[in-house]
Amino acid sequence: MNLITIKKYLLNCFLLTLPIMIWNMLLTNKLPKAFQSEIFWNDIPSFLTYGENVSRIIVFALTFLMPLSILTSRQKKGLFIYIGGTILYFTSWLILIYIPDSKWSYSILGFMAPAYTPLLWLTGIGLIGNSYYFNLSYSRWLFIGTSLVFLIFHNFHTLTIYFRTH
Repeated sequence: MNLITIKKYLLNCFLLTLPIMIWNMLLTNKLPKAFQSEIFWNDIPSFLTYGENVSRIIVFALTFLMPLSILTSRQKKGLFIYIGGTILYFTSWLILIYIPDSKWSYSILGFMAPAYTPLLWLTGIGLIGNSYYFNLSYSRWLFIGTSLVFLIFHNFHTLTIYFRTH
């Protein structure tokens, strides 16, 4: 395998998930108590836990299989949506971290914002992708649909915690 082939496989849409994962790893412990694992993952029904985690794994695995390139107008629109969605996602965390007792943070929309704002950055990734590394015909709806399944589970999980703690 030569350097060009290796580079081809390293430049995939998974790179777009790295800022999200780094953010989550660095700041999860700064979120309000309801988001800490001892509360957030306590007594969650198995179907919800497995559905959320399996669909999350599939979404992130699909990003590994999608080459990263920003050439078409759709991909450029996807990058714009990804960047805007990432900024909103980060902002939703910052509000919960720095003003956790605000009306927004205490409201259902504010509490759940980190769970539903990934719809934007995931949709952006879905629009950026336009092929797989293997010979399966590409459909952005496979990625976006799988992302929606993940977000349904993730939002129901977050909603469960909201109603349990508020």
